[in-house]
Amino acid sequence: MNGLINYVSCGVLWLGLLAKAPALLRHRHDPYLRSICAVLALAGLAFLLGAPPVIAYVNDTSGVPNLAAPLTYASITAYGAAAQVLIVHWRGGPGVRATARRWIAAYACVVLGIAAMFALGDAPVERRTDLDTYYATTPFIAEMIVLYLCGHLAATAVTMVSSLRWARRVDGWLRASLLTLGVGTLCNTGYSVSRLAAVVARWSGADWSELVTVVSPAAAGAGALLTVVGIVIPLIGPRLADRRRARRAYARLAPLERELDGILTRRALRLPRPRCASPATLLIWRQTSIHNGLGHLDAHFDRPLYDRVRAEALRETADPELADATAWATVIATAVREEPDRVLPAGPDRLPGPPPDPSTLLRIADALAVRPPPGTPRAHGTLSRAGQG
Repeated sequence: MNGLINYVSCGVLWLGLLAKAPALLRHRHDPYLRSICAVLALAGLAFLLGAPPVIAYVNDTSGVPNLAAPLTYASITAYGAAAQVLIVHWRGGPGVRATARRWIAAYACVVLGIAAMFALGDAPVERRTDLDTYYATTPFIAEMIVLYLCGHLAATAVTMVSSLRWARRVDGWLRASLLTLGVGTLCNTGYSVSRLAAVVARWSGADWSELVTVVSPAAAGAGALLTVVGIVIPLIGPRLADRRRARRAYARLAPLERELDGILTRRALRLPRPRCASPATLLIWRQTSIHNGLGHLDAHFDRPLYDRVRAEALRETADPELADATAWATVIATAVREEPDRVLPAGPDRLPGPPPDPSTLLRIADALAVRPPPGTPRAHGTLSRAGQG
């Protein structure tokens, strides 16, 4: 009776709305975003109005017993209209606006029907949690209940089928989003079905009130949570994936930075490590330090050694990218060891072209991760095989 499920569900839905608000402010004329935000806002409103304490407040303030019921049913119906409009924009194609307007007009008629049935009916006894079954046989009130439940069931069923059908045609984060939305709307369908079952049972003289007071709120709460998760997955998922890739790249570059550590420290080429930084910032910091070290060692890179190692690695692996990484790893390790002692003269023996790109740096670091100490037999071949792993 304290409405905890309603408050939590409303809060979750409105948090999802808050997450979408910046995008809506930037693209306020985007019908797709407006539909998503309408779904979240109206579903949250329906949960809030359906909380027993709020029901009591509305009824006491208005002086009309059970006035909260048609208000709640109207918000649920408006949510159904928003869900249908969202599906229309998802599908796209010609006549999107006309189709959306027809759905809105149809559900507006349902709302008017709910108001008319409540005005014509008589519900003098306040029921905060089981109005659907208590008044299931009362003229006009029963029609009002069936009307809103059928409207809600139609909206959730169409949304569920459309989401799951579209999920088979896409992949990645969008697929995960649609599958989650499909399961969420399945739970919402359980809300309508359980209440309709309880109403039909009441018509036959049975009492299945627990379907209304226990099962349907739980189904609606689960549906609200999954709906929000499904909507925010495309927003949060790619960001999490980017953070994970940056974190992995940062870790993979560690062997190359360690190889250059002496140069970076001795020549003060390493920038101060940023504090409380994101994985992407840390990755840029490490890449910058590595490029500083490679830029300093440029005069010490041995072109004949590079060509020799690359040719050997290419014979062993038949992989040009791996051969390049192996040759770079050997040349860098040699230059670090010999940097204080010699500088190669400018000319054909200097490595041409730009420094290694980020993907090449990762392959070089992978090769260095298992590189044997300089001078050991088959060092070059070991580098080649390491790069393959």
